[in-house]
Amino acid sequence: MADLEGRMARDLNTTHAAIDAAVVDADAGTSGLKRTIGTVPLVAMGVAAVVGAGIFVVTGEAAATKAGPAVVIAFIIAGIVAGFSALSYSELAGMIPLAGSTYSYAYAALGAFVAWVIGWDLLVEYLFGAANVANGWSSYFANLAAGAGVDLPPEILNPPVSGSDTDVVGWINLPAVILVLLITLLLISGAKESARATTFFVIVKIGTLLLFVLVGVFAVTGSNYEPFVPPNEGNFQAFGWSGVLAAAGIVFYGYISFDVVCTAAQEAKNPRRSVPIGVLGSLGIATVLYVAVGAVLVGLVSYTLLNTPNALSAALDAVNLGWVGDIVDVGAVIGLGASVLALLYGQTRILMRMSQDAMLPSALGRVASGRGTPTISILICGIAAAIMSGLLPSSILVELVSIGTLLAFIIVSVAVIVLRKTRPDLPRNFKVPGGYTFPILSIVTSLIIMMTLPFATWLRLLAWLAIGLVIYFTYSKARAGALLDERAAEQPEALVEEFAEEREREREQAEERDKKRDKKLDKKRDKKRGDA
Repeated sequence: MADLEGRMARDLNTTHAAIDAAVVDADAGTSGLKRTIGTVPLVAMGVAAVVGAGIFVVTGEAAATKAGPAVVIAFIIAGIVAGFSALSYSELAGMIPLAGSTYSYAYAALGAFVAWVIGWDLLVEYLFGAANVANGWSSYFANLAAGAGVDLPPEILNPPVSGSDTDVVGWINLPAVILVLLITLLLISGAKESARATTFFVIVKIGTLLLFVLVGVFAVTGSNYEPFVPPNEGNFQAFGWSGVLAAAGIVFYGYISFDVVCTAAQEAKNPRRSVPIGVLGSLGIATVLYVAVGAVLVGLVSYTLLNTPNALSAALDAVNLGWVGDIVDVGAVIGLGASVLALLYGQTRILMRMSQDAMLPSALGRVASGRGTPTISILICGIAAAIMSGLLPSSILVELVSIGTLLAFIIVSVAVIVLRKTRPDLPRNFKVPGGYTFPILSIVTSLIIMMTLPFATWLRLLAWLAIGLVIYFTYSKARAGALLDERAAEQPEALVEEFAEEREREREQAEERDKKRDKKLDKKRDKKRGDA
């Protein structure tokens, strides 16, 4: 037992030394990635990833089948739960500015095995998530085409696989495949170009939702809010307060993927400051939008009429605001495209980081010198997402994305607790308030939501993880372990000293900011006393 504990301690120390070296390399800009992304584009990237299929597709279903007008409360509950995890992500992003996001945090806190498990799991969140959003985009694109007099045949709008009784079976979801391939080409062009496109798409997306709220609010009918919480129909998930909780589990899908901001850490200009702002800022904007849109949506028409993929435009049509509905459809097409871009961007950076840690073939980590992008990773992710978007229905993809993301949330919150114990020396530009309260709340609430997901989704996740474990023990474990030992042994003293000096400078800067803030507060208090 003592030998096992000693070996585990040595392995963890080796991991810590290697992570320290990787952080120094990232700060020095030796990865080949270019630091071109500012704070505003980071927030835009987060909004692009978060505000997607959740608001345009899921809201109507949650109101019509689970919560009624109380879907607004469901959005607030889900936003609070997501906020617990966002706090943990923000603390870790300020400590470990590496492109791997949850994968890198797990590596630093819990070692190679857990890092591999979560890295493999993140494929479910990002890759499957991009495919699912592309499916939602295809529905809105088909509606736009039909409005223009072009009726696309169902055979090229639906996948050949059915996930539920309501799924329509076709040959392939061709528009979704084409969208993913076009986004892949945009990502290859460069991170700066992708960030600019994302910012433009997000402006259009937010403008569209604000238009829906500002115009729709004048067509709201008060009676549509009654009863605000419809009585339960005998089924746990069918209305009542239990239905509100079930709806929170559904709309929670609309809050995931804010962690995509963390994957841009090695391309952000000032990652220790800008990445936490990007995480919390994007989640805050999304929560306000969701609550406002949900409140107007259930006020336009009876919640019983909202069980449709294009609920926003359908509600506007019902109150003779079809012209606004057409604009919303256009905004959805542009906005959902931005979500696909952000998710594929995040996935490629995680694969790149895993390959640089020898978990995956080194080719996936190569960065094109001219464009500064991991071209091979982008191509592989793009082709895989295109295949999934064309062949799998949203009913399967959305549940896999949710359970994979919730698992990542749990790992990140555990990492915060562990690193508080094992690495108190690391500077924390942002620290989760309340001690361990919020990380523990994140773990508990994420587990509760996971338990509401169907058993078949758990089986699919376990099968996916089993495939990953085979790859880890037959390929990744030995290679990653050898690289860890090499990094720890060859870490130059200059790098160690540079790392320590930089951390000391950051601590001094943080203390100086605190002193200035305290002085401002003291002046305000003195002024108030003088006025009194």
